[in-house]
Amino acid sequence: MNLITLWKFSRPHTIIGSVVSIVVLFLLQGGNMAADFSILAITLISALGCNVCITGLNQVVDVELDKINKPELPIAAGKLDKGTAKIIVVVSGILALAAAAILHWFLLLLIAVILILGIAYSVPPIQLKQHHLPAALAITIVRGVLVNIGMAMHFAGMLQGNFQIQPVIYPLTIFISAFSLAIAWYKDLPDRAGDAHFGYRTFPILYSPKTALYAGAGFVMAAYGCCIYWSYQQAEPLLMYSLIILSVLFLLHLRTVRLDEQKSIRKFYQLFWVFFFATYLSFLWVLN
Repeated sequence: MNLITLWKFSRPHTIIGSVVSIVVLFLLQGGNMAADFSILAITLISALGCNVCITGLNQVVDVELDKINKPELPIAAGKLDKGTAKIIVVVSGILALAAAAILHWFLLLLIAVILILGIAYSVPPIQLKQHHLPAALAITIVRGVLVNIGMAMHFAGMLQGNFQIQPVIYPLTIFISAFSLAIAWYKDLPDRAGDAHFGYRTFPILYSPKTALYAGAGFVMAAYGCCIYWSYQQAEPLLMYSLIILSVLFLLHLRTVRLDEQKSIRKFYQLFWVFFFATYLSFLWVLN
């Protein structure tokens, strides 16, 4: 196993998303990169360990499914054996909990809850991902609510000695929750063949790819609208204009997808995560 294989096994877009979200939340809660770096670093170690544990577990369980949907993934491609993958998953989970325990009991509780939801998402007999509504709720609760509200409370506890989060966290949470719901539907768009073969009742299969595409877009645009209105009310013009630009770019991006072409769908989903990163970063304008 080499570093490239390990990097692919970690699902890079989720790793980048976790780093961006945690760093932004740290800064929004008043963290200082120099004075408080150890808090940020240990939090990142815990969160990234949790990330690798959950995404890795999903691949360990889904080997046969991934051979149809994502044959390029390390286990499905035969570049990483299942036994080694299990060791990585267990070690990552232990690292996540150990790092959290070193820092603060609240972070330990938060990581434990996220891990439990991640296990329930992937592992039978619960396996939430088989059904579109529980799957979407799990992803939205973790990425939307627990990461934003939970991590903000964690940083508030570490930095200010209380659990009072900054007002900007609420519109950010609304947006990322809507975005996470769209992720839950969009990630299944290119995976319809394998999901149908194994009987997964995903949103695109039950209600059509077009319905999933535009339902997700509706939630994302509504969230952009809420955040633009909030930034206007709070006299945050840089944030407001950034969100307006991103919303227009998203609509233009939406027009590029061709649901009858697998390559187009995959490209759409990959670039969709860019809006996730960019929206998080745009909220840093409130610090100016």
